[in-house]
Amino acid sequence: MHILEINNLHVSVEGKEILKGLDLTIKEGEIHAIMGPNGSGKSTLSNAIMGHPKYVIDRGQIIFDGQDITSMKTNERARLGIFLSFQYPSEIEGVTVSNFLRTSMKSLGKEQSIQEFSQSLKGKMALLKFDPAFSRRYLNAGFSGGEKKKSEILQLAMLDPKIAILDETDSGLDIDALRTVAEGINSIARSSHMGVLLITHYQRLLKYVKPDSVHIMMDGKIVKSAGHELAEHLEEKGYNWTYEPSKEAVGE
Repeated sequence: MHILEINNLHVSVEGKEILKGLDLTIKEGEIHAIMGPNGSGKSTLSNAIMGHPKYVIDRGQIIFDGQDITSMKTNERARLGIFLSFQYPSEIEGVTVSNFLRTSMKSLGKEQSIQEFSQSLKGKMALLKFDPAFSRRYLNAGFSGGEKKKSEILQLAMLDPKIAILDETDSGLDIDALRTVAEGINSIARSSHMGVLLITHYQRLLKYVKPDSVHIMMDGKIVKSAGHELAEHLEEKGYNWTYEPSKEAVGE
């Protein structure tokens, strides 16, 4: 079943067109990676899917779980089961990680008893090798870069969406934190059959999280798609060799 279908998507920011006719389909349980140089439109895509009001959809359609969400508000998309992790997670003083998660789950109609919530949170934190004391700290306040990214994956694990969009989750992570975050993504995605869209510059995350498909994005379009081996070619050759307007996928 297709969980996400994007058809001929054109998106502009402050009058400048960024996405120029992008097509993408993700099935339930699939992991897709989008790679591309700075300015290619990767983060614009993630924000457009999530419904950020700054990103104007000029043309095209976004179908999620069989429903047209092109004109929906961000909170409505979140309730349907779309999750977006941020490249630079915000710090929220005065709100503990535990309270933030419990409130978020309640807003999505996934409220649990205190006992159920505590047991679930403890298990998910253990999976991510997170000190339980972090649940009592203010959200991301004073967290290292790696801790903030692990906090985002903890939110993903607790909220259990239908699709997760992870925007440069690997940025700022050392080798140990990268492996822990990757193990968390693999465990959550494969056990729940959620769709995952990884947005990254580098192959290093994809060494641990093997995507079903890798897409190369340049100038607002996907110019090549193939299996995870495509990321390995990028590591060797860079992005310039991928741009061939007459081809949209490897082997075509």
